[in-house]
Amino acid sequence: MMPNRHTDTLFQLIHSLEKSEKRSFKLYMKRHSGGEDLKIMRLFDALEKLPDYNEQAILKKLKDVEKPQLSNLKTHLYKQLLASLRDLKSKDSIELQLNELLDYGRILYAKGLFQQSMRFLERAKELGFKYGKYNFLSQVISLEKKIEALHITRSMPAKTEQLEAEALEVSSHIYRVFQLSNLALGLQRFYIKNGHARDKEDEKGVRLYFNMNLPAGNNKNDGFYENLYLYQCYCWYAFIRQDFLMYYRYAQKWVDLFENEPIRIGVETGMYIRAMHTLLNAHFDLRNYRQFAQTIEKFEDFAETDECKQHDNFRVHTYVYLTAARLNWHLITGTFSEALQLVPDMEKQLQHDSIHLDQHRIMVFQYKTATVYFGNGDYSTAIDYLQDLIGQPVDLRYDLQCYARLVHLLSHYELGNYELVEYLSKSVYRFMAKMKNLTKVEQEIFKFLRTSFRVSPKQLQPELENLLQRIKHLENDRYETRAFAYLDVISWVESKVYRKTMSQIVHAKYMASPHR
Repeated sequence: MMPNRHTDTLFQLIHSLEKSEKRSFKLYMKRHSGGEDLKIMRLFDALEKLPDYNEQAILKKLKDVEKPQLSNLKTHLYKQLLASLRDLKSKDSIELQLNELLDYGRILYAKGLFQQSMRFLERAKELGFKYGKYNFLSQVISLEKKIEALHITRSMPAKTEQLEAEALEVSSHIYRVFQLSNLALGLQRFYIKNGHARDKEDEKGVRLYFNMNLPAGNNKNDGFYENLYLYQCYCWYAFIRQDFLMYYRYAQKWVDLFENEPIRIGVETGMYIRAMHTLLNAHFDLRNYRQFAQTIEKFEDFAETDECKQHDNFRVHTYVYLTAARLNWHLITGTFSEALQLVPDMEKQLQHDSIHLDQHRIMVFQYKTATVYFGNGDYSTAIDYLQDLIGQPVDLRYDLQCYARLVHLLSHYELGNYELVEYLSKSVYRFMAKMKNLTKVEQEIFKFLRTSFRVSPKQLQPELENLLQRIKHLENDRYETRAFAYLDVISWVESKVYRKTMSQIVHAKYMASPHR
């Protein structure tokens, strides 16, 4: 439903540009114009107007350009676009400012102007320590040490002692950050591939991996980045194990880390966006209705700030996470019909921003949209979304693939397609068993479906009541919670038992909650 844009890198870059960036590029080219540059401006205009990449259409517009020349022209345009963006964005990025100072230091060093070079390096180092950019600081200190070792700068020995201490401090921070960031990535990789821990064996494996790779102890000298990745590690660890209380606590620590030092939000905006997304997920999992609503409102306010709007990447990811949060809000409050009013605009925006989205994000959106339609009783539309998702390769988020098949099966059951349900139930059961994704809840669902084919409508009601009794107590079993996180199965069964809509059942629970 949301196809990928063409993979031509230059086309993607041009269509990712904002109006201000296009205007800046044209001014940049006027300052650096040459004969060949006139051709690349015509190529830029041609690519900008095309809805999809089409080489034949480009060559028709650039009649003086032969096909073999086009590749070189595109490479030249790509480099000029990047140079223009670097020139425009240098004031918005600490990293670009730091690299600029280091570049000046290197240029002056190469000219033999050592004292001038050292002044720029000192400014770069001061800024680097202020923002905890230790990877960058290692380059600055390395160049300073080279200058001190090869040339007399009149700063020995105090300067060399200072450099030794700074080098040790920086290397210590870098090593710990590398350890923690590697662990966070490893846990994320596990989740994207496998989803939540399915049983004690899965949990044992995750616990062993976590404990083996977590750096020992909390270092008193830990800075912002060490804590950032530490909290991220604990969030992934708790989320995979479905320890949602721990997940919430570390998500809140992650957000607090930024809010205690607001200057960091502008430096690590992407990480702040991810922290807010994680906190929203934690509130969703715990049904912290009031805090969930407050955090959405806070995130919406952030979406209007300059920090969020400075890059397409930040703007798009904030929108995607807010979209997921709004759908989650409607899923836990039972306001499915309100959620459906948002879907057309959401799809249109996500289609527009598809260049920035990976397949994982699209799959999550498709699944959540399908469950909203399912909850609202529009089973045919839910099937449309689910079939698109089921057609994706199984090597990514097979947990989503499993539950997509289960909701697809239940949708056909609701539509009365019993012959198809009988066939699908066997197929889905085999698939989920093969993927080791069968919880007690799903086994009870399959058992009920097999029984329902053989009983009369009068006998069906007691069977539904028995099903509800068999799964209700599993709601507090940690290894069963993922079944309820992906689909509110209990509310679905209750809607059948009490002959109400699923929306009415879920909304009544929301209204009765003390956390509302």
